[in-house]
Amino acid sequence: MAHQQHAHHGDESNTHGRHGHGHDGHDGHDHGHHHGHGHDTDIDWAEMAPLLEAQAELFTPLYERALTWLAREVTEPGLIVDAGSGPGVVSCLFAETFPGARVLAVDGSEPLLERARARAARLGHGDRFGTLAGELPGILDEMDYPADLMWAGRSLHHLGDQRAALAAFAERLAPGGTLAIMEGGLPSRFLPRDLGFGRPGLEARLDALEAEWFARMRADLPGSVAEAEDWAALLNTAGLKHTRTRSFLLDLPAPASDRARAYIAASLTRLRDGFGDALDADDRATLDRLLDPQDPAGVHRRPDVFVLAAHTVHTAVKPA
Repeated sequence: MAHQQHAHHGDESNTHGRHGHGHDGHDGHDHGHHHGHGHDTDIDWAEMAPLLEAQAELFTPLYERALTWLAREVTEPGLIVDAGSGPGVVSCLFAETFPGARVLAVDGSEPLLERARARAARLGHGDRFGTLAGELPGILDEMDYPADLMWAGRSLHHLGDQRAALAAFAERLAPGGTLAIMEGGLPSRFLPRDLGFGRPGLEARLDALEAEWFARMRADLPGSVAEAEDWAALLNTAGLKHTRTRSFLLDLPAPASDRARAYIAASLTRLRDGFGDALDADDRATLDRLLDPQDPAGVHRRPDVFVLAAHTVHTAVKPA
């Protein structure tokens, strides 16, 4: 299921919640897209739903800033499509930000879309919220109307041919419509460089393992094509104009809330369990201690854990 759309992003998502590849994937997958499968790059999005939702909810301030920026860039849209919506956390933020718009959440995982529909109904958006289940980008051919705003939050990098996917996204835009993709940014940080035990720089070493995982994940996708990640150039190649790029920060300082601590613990648990033998013994022992709820130096109790992340949004407009 690695090619199914989650989340970032929503993002996350958003499994690759730590790394600047945008692994927060579905927005809801934002998200956490934590790669907890070791050398296996297959991702069970339905199994990840709770982590995807938790990450997207925790990252809501970042998404709200991104959507506020989009609202200044985009004339009131009639139809917003969230391509790779995951459990719909960000889809519902779009419904809140643009109260006159219909929102269509599109994802390859029907269990995640069920959660999206339930969230929309719970928040009072159900009358203008729809879902479409199927693999991106082909499933977009089943849309009844072109989109005025299409959002792909950390989901594009789960499609083998990203250039072709962007062209397909552009085809489903109305003239004058905007495509917004959330890709890139900076690796998330939760911990001080020196924990007081273990070797300093643990998160930098985890980043390196995640980068290797991400490269394998991309290579394993059906129809995978290597592509320079010059998103503005790729958007132009898809026939879109007026590219813009902006990054948004999530800064949850220490001492972290219980919700942030739970997210940090879940993220580090997936990394510890997923990377297996790729972790050296010292770093595994450090992670074991960080994840011990009874250890005062662990993430559940130490006073200096935090969440700091930056996600980047790239936009472009279809000529009228």
